[in-house]
Amino acid sequence: MKQIERFVHNRQADWERLAYLLNRARRGLQKLSAAEIEELGALYRAATSDLALAQRDFGQQQVTTYLNQLVGRAHALIYRGEPLGWRRILHFFWVTFPRLYRQTLPFTLSALGLFLLPALVAGLLTAQSTTAAEWLGLGDVLPYLESGSLWTDISAPERPFISSFIMTNNIQVGFVAFAGGVLVGLPTVYVMISNGLHIGGILGLTAQFGLADELLTFIIGHGVIELSVIFVAGGAGLQLGWALLRPGLYRRRDALTRAGRRAVRLIVGCMPLLVVAGLIEGFISPSHWPALAKAGVGLGSGALLYGYWARAGR
Repeated sequence: MKQIERFVHNRQADWERLAYLLNRARRGLQKLSAAEIEELGALYRAATSDLALAQRDFGQQQVTTYLNQLVGRAHALIYRGEPLGWRRILHFFWVTFPRLYRQTLPFTLSALGLFLLPALVAGLLTAQSTTAAEWLGLGDVLPYLESGSLWTDISAPERPFISSFIMTNNIQVGFVAFAGGVLVGLPTVYVMISNGLHIGGILGLTAQFGLADELLTFIIGHGVIELSVIFVAGGAGLQLGWALLRPGLYRRRDALTRAGRRAVRLIVGCMPLLVVAGLIEGFISPSHWPALAKAGVGLGSGALLYGYWARAGR
C-alpha cells in the first residue's frame, strides 16, 4: 500500500467525524453537547497535525486540499467571536460603558479643565471688548449682535436638515478629540482649548450686547449632554496620549493598545448621546418653547445622564 493511501486509510474516519460535527454546529456550538465539543477540539488538533504532514509529504495531492479546507472550516467555527446580539448590546450600555466612564473619570475631568479655563478667560475678555472677539475669530457674529438679534432662529422646515448637520458636526468634533490622542494628545488639547475659547467668547460677547440670556435659553436644552460627551471624547483622547507618554510597565505599543480599547468603547457609547443632543438642538432649542421648559429638558436630561453614569453597572 502506498504511503498516501495508508495515510488516508488510517485517518479518514476522524476526518469524516470532524466534518459531521462541523455540519451539526453550522449554526453555532450550542447545537453540540459538552462531550461533542470536547471531541471537536481533539479532532481539530489532530486534523491540523495531519495537514502539516500532508503539506510536507503530499503537497500537490487532493488530500492536502481537502484537509486545508476541513481545518479552515473548523478554525472559523471554533475561534469565531460571539455574535452581536441584543443581550451584548444591552450589557455594553448598562454595564460596560458606565463602568468605563467612572474608571476614566480623571481624564474626562482633565478635558473639562482644558475647556473651562480658556472659556472663562475668553468670556471675560469678549464681555469687555469686541477687539478680543475679532482676535478669537468671532467677527462674523458681530453684525447679528449689533442688530440686536441672534443667529439661532431656525424655521420649522429647516430643522430636520439642521438637526442632521448638528449631529454630524458633533460626531466629527468628538472623533477628532478622541483620535488626536494618537499624536501624544496634542490635537486633543487643541480641540478642547479652541472649543472653550469659542464658546466662552460667544457667551461673553452676547453678554456685552445684553443677549446672553437669550443665547443661554437656546443652549440649555442640548448643552448639558453635548458638552458632557465632548469632555468624555476629549478624555478618551487624553488617555491615548498618556499611554504614549507614561506606558508604565508596558511597552508603548501595548499600553496604547490597552488605552485604545477603553477609548473606542467610550466613543461608541457616546454616539447615541450625540444623536440625542443633535435632535434636541435641531428641534427643541430653536422652538418657541418657554425658557423654563427648555431648561427642564436640559437639566432633566443631564440629571438622567449623570445618574446613569454614576449608578449603572455597579
